[in-house]
Amino acid sequence: MDPQAFKNAMSQLAAAVTVVTTGTKEAPHGTTVSAFMSLSLEPPMVLVSLDQRSSLLAQLEVGSPIGVNVLSTEQGDLARTFATRGIDRFAGVDWCMADGAPKLDGNHTWVAGTVARLIEAGDHVLVLIDVCCAEVNSNQPLLYWQREFGTHGSLDAVRGRAHEVEVEPKD
Repeated sequence: MDPQAFKNAMSQLAAAVTVVTTGTKEAPHGTTVSAFMSLSLEPPMVLVSLDQRSSLLAQLEVGSPIGVNVLSTEQGDLARTFATRGIDRFAGVDWCMADGAPKLDGNHTWVAGTVARLIEAGDHVLVLIDVCCAEVNSNQPLLYWQREFGTHGSLDAVRGRAHEVEVEPKD
């Protein structure tokens, strides 16, 4: 398999941009991730995929608190900051501790819980998370597609027509 062909194919998948966090108020850790998904409703679980070299992964074990900040369209710079190695990623960032993990201000969606399992998968580790809290804000989500940031638009909006619902009269 040609690695570049695989990377090009994967760049065609639109993904929510997230910053996954753990740690304490004195020592927060976080990294940008695009491999995030809902896993189970009963019990509520999500999954993130972290590079085995990730400094965040080194902080995690089963039972660790963990947060997933789905970024909003206003947070493209945060996505880049938390993807940069060798810097204090939280410097100058507005955040607070919530549900046991660092929560970024202005996110689109917040999901928090504890690490349920760590599963090695190639050069990554799948982190299965038991969810204890989930909330959504009214802003738009930041998406990553074709190596660029953007957001979602409805097909009707893209086609320039309003969404119309036909209602049948009741007899």
